[in-house]
Amino acid sequence: MSAAAKGTGPLLRARRVALVAVVCMGASATACAKSDAPPAASRATTAATSSGSAEHAKESAVTFREAAWKPKREADIPNDSMGASIKRGLYLLRFTPESLPAYATSNLRCTSCHQDDGLRPTSAPLTGSQARFPKYMTRSGTVIALADRVNYCFTRSLAGNAIPVGSREMVDLLAYFAFISKDIPVGTKIAGADGLVAMPDTLDGDVARGEALYTAKLCVTCHGPQGAGNGPIPPLWGPKSYSVGASMARHERAASFIQHNMPQTAPGSLSAQEAFDLSAFINSHARPDSPGKQNDWPMGGAPADVPYDTKGHKAFLPPPVLPRANPSGAIVPNPSRISHTAR
Repeated sequence: MSAAAKGTGPLLRARRVALVAVVCMGASATACAKSDAPPAASRATTAATSSGSAEHAKESAVTFREAAWKPKREADIPNDSMGASIKRGLYLLRFTPESLPAYATSNLRCTSCHQDDGLRPTSAPLTGSQARFPKYMTRSGTVIALADRVNYCFTRSLAGNAIPVGSREMVDLLAYFAFISKDIPVGTKIAGADGLVAMPDTLDGDVARGEALYTAKLCVTCHGPQGAGNGPIPPLWGPKSYSVGASMARHERAASFIQHNMPQTAPGSLSAQEAFDLSAFINSHARPDSPGKQNDWPMGGAPADVPYDTKGHKAFLPPPVLPRANPSGAIVPNPSRISHTAR
């Protein structure tokens, strides 16, 4: 055998081995591809399932059943740093004037309106508030954050001063709102999401009938003959009551609260007419002014029973107003733009 033949023998065998290996790898890859690929029927099922899932996703990405949901209560607050903030927020709700005397300057507290620690559906519940804000508010004519809405309560319903948005107290209040809103999806409106229950008919309240009912229905027993309240029982008029800019100063809003929550011993026992009469009597008395109220509803469209002038609206049976000690502290400014502000 020649030297050339001897040199090509091993080389030829090596090439044959490599060729066999390539063929085997190709066959193996083809087999794997066939085994990994689902049958035609399975592919069709998968496609249908994917299409169905996509269609379901369009309907709702989160399923929420309000009937199966219950808000967290004080006993559920965790024993950690977050729980401490939540509990402080709850106690600020219960003891607002005692805790923040420079800001809650009236004799009302958050739970005067948001009863049962903000959980009662018929008294403007706070449950789900974290899921509803930021939101557009027609009264301010802009989108506001939840902290701004809290300050509207402080300046109007509590006739006090706005608390600093970055304060620990504001964070604690928001922590409690988030706690009692747990598991409610963003954008979901549960019972009470629109505040006080809308009255089915807007009736005309009569002050004289309301005055008689105030005694006959025993309102006077708790709130006193001068409507001044007593301790945790809130005043209904006078310098320590809610301001004219509060929702409760509107006849329909107050009538709703009265019919659904008063008297505490027999809520729901008053007729709609009796509630409107009591509301008319209570809201005929003097109460703190609400600085800046003339700028409410800047787009127009104020409800008919708003008791002060706004754009395109004349005051409905305006009560006497009492001056505020700190008018500038009672104004919550709309969110300001910073895009063209130099730092």
